Amino acid sequence: MTDPIIRFATIDDCQSIYDLILELAIYEKAEDQVKISVEDLKKDGFGDKPLFECIVAEISGKVIGFALFFTNYSTWKGPCLYLEDFAVFPEYRGKGVGKAIFNKLLDLAKKRKVGRFAWQVLDWNTSAIEFYNGYKADLDEEWVNCRINFK
Repeated sequence: MTDPIIRFATIDDCQSIYDLILELAIYEKAEDQVKISVEDLKKDGFGDKPLFECIVAEISGKVIGFALFFTNYSTWKGPCLYLEDFAVFPEYRGKGVGKAIFNKLLDLAKKRKVGRFAWQVLDWNTSAIEFYNGYKADLDEEWVNCRINFK
């Protein structure tokens, strides 16, 4: 396999990003919870006031992985980078694609001089946990996730 090109997503990548979001939702046994559309991604990520950024991994013109993230603000740390979702199509997993995407995010966080780079991982996703442990990530079990869903 050739090395993937890691680049910022464009509006033309939204269908592939959506396909990866669905793939991730299936993997997490939560496909019924995906309530957005390709049009939502276009509007929310590439409209007048983008709500997120996204990088993609591409091989031979095909998007095979993505990471969707945004800047949030910590009252203790200042600007932070939050990784919302990160996925690679199954046939490309274990081949360094995820590592290339994650390294790009780490570089971006360092260049932007954010106070923290954060994300969540499901407690049963042992392969992801092992991946993040390889980066010596702080897997904090002290905090409880809270949310109110409207969609």
